[in-house]
Amino acid sequence: MSEEPGRTTRRFLTPPVRQVHQHLCNRMERLGMSAHIDAVGNLRGLWTPANATGKRLILGSHIDTVPDAGAFDGILGVVLALDWVQIATDLSLPLAIEVIAFSEEEGVRYGVPFIGSRAVAGTFDNKILAFEDSDGIRMDEAIRAFGLDPTKVGEAVIGEDAYGFVEIHIEQGPVLETEDLQVAVVDGIVGQSRLGFRFSGHANHAGTTPMHLRHDALTAAAEWIVCVESSVREASTGNDPGLVATVGKVAIKPDAENVIPSQAEVSLDLRHMSNRTRTWWCGELIHKARDIGQKRGIDVEYVVNLDEGAILMDKDLSLRLAQAVKDARFPMKSMPSGAGHDAMIMAGCVPTAMLFLRSPGGLSHHPDEAVREQDVEAALRVGERFLQRLATEVR
Repeated sequence: MSEEPGRTTRRFLTPPVRQVHQHLCNRMERLGMSAHIDAVGNLRGLWTPANATGKRLILGSHIDTVPDAGAFDGILGVVLALDWVQIATDLSLPLAIEVIAFSEEEGVRYGVPFIGSRAVAGTFDNKILAFEDSDGIRMDEAIRAFGLDPTKVGEAVIGEDAYGFVEIHIEQGPVLETEDLQVAVVDGIVGQSRLGFRFSGHANHAGTTPMHLRHDALTAAAEWIVCVESSVREASTGNDPGLVATVGKVAIKPDAENVIPSQAEVSLDLRHMSNRTRTWWCGELIHKARDIGQKRGIDVEYVVNLDEGAILMDKDLSLRLAQAVKDARFPMKSMPSGAGHDAMIMAGCVPTAMLFLRSPGGLSHHPDEAVREQDVEAALRVGERFLQRLATEVR
């Protein structure tokens, strides 16, 4: 179910999303769930047994992908959520469950992530309805073309009758495989800072300008990039474990073989579970960039493009999930997520917990992304224990 033959690409409200909706709707109907699509394209199925008492549990993840994606990021969590409903049905548990297949999490089509979960959590900004995709299609136009009404986004918000939200997701990293573990309970989602730096020097002839008279923006940026790697690597093995930094984009001007670069624009992605640590390192790396610029006669400017604080999962709900892992006789591990998820948005409006499955090879956002059948089985066994425990407590 893809926009592109031979590879998986499924952006927000593109034609293959209809195929996904139909497939999942068929599964929901077989489970006796009522299903509808809200105003931003979230597919929502509700299972309400006759003996249901109290508030409903919400399960889910996203159905959109990055370009040339793997097969499990997001969608595995939706399919497993429906399997958890099957478990609850088989056990006749008195627990109402809503499954949400969020329409958008990756931010590929409109440059804004978490469109689906923001609508559900009540944090959707109507200003983004005017955003255009690469084809010049406004978001509100895309919503209407899908047969939905953008003026009704506010109706997607969950009410006070929600007990909590649980997301099941592949780890997207190598930690569980390295430790030979199948599952883990996520204790929080790291904060992210994304900055853009501009190193400005002077373009000049590559053959006639002596090395000691150059103001090369690219070499200044390169020195700083290596400094970022070495500094953060040392910190991550010392006082600030878990700290990661990435320079993923570089653009230079005039970008010619025989011209000294006059400008280099580079990105910085910095992540850590401690907001204080992340903020300190942002300041430190800005300071290092300026020092390098001053030494080389290069002007350095920067802009903060994103400053997202770390999100903690709900302690009580996570404790219940951790107990379910133990009840299912798996080693219990708690760990932060280095990637963003819908759970970080939902955590702002309802108690939220998250279960990780092992990612073979640590691969994600890649066609070779995989999952092992025994790990899927582990998630089902954990789900059975979790739902049994929750059914006795939710009133």
